[in-house]
Amino acid sequence: MKNIRGFTLIELMLVVIIIGVLAAMVMPRLVGRSEQARIAAARADVNANIPTVLDLFELDTGRYPASLDELKTNPGLGDRWKGPYLKKQPKDPWGRPYIYEPSGADGRDYSLCSEGPDANNPDDNICNQ
Repeated sequence: MKNIRGFTLIELMLVVIIIGVLAAMVMPRLVGRSEQARIAAARADVNANIPTVLDLFELDTGRYPASLDELKTNPGLGDRWKGPYLKKQPKDPWGRPYIYEPSGADGRDYSLCSEGPDANNPDDNICNQ
């Protein structure tokens, strides 16, 4: 008989067990990171991504938009409007629209917030600095 090479059932089971043990050790560390990633994405949006677009709108038109919708369609500003600045209404990582107010608190030009993971809890809102 020719030498037949291959894996035995015991070798295959050993590999499956090793992969299972490694997965059991790694998975608990990765669980819960998705919520942290969503929070980080919302912070990046309200502190960098959307403010960059708002500042560009302000540079072109001389004012900040009255609503985020003005970033998509010309609000009657003629040639000063160089948009669209956004293709669609921005939503936070939880699928809710960002809350934008043209006159921000503390004398800021605008206020931009996400309601955070729990829309009913104002303590976890993520707002621009």
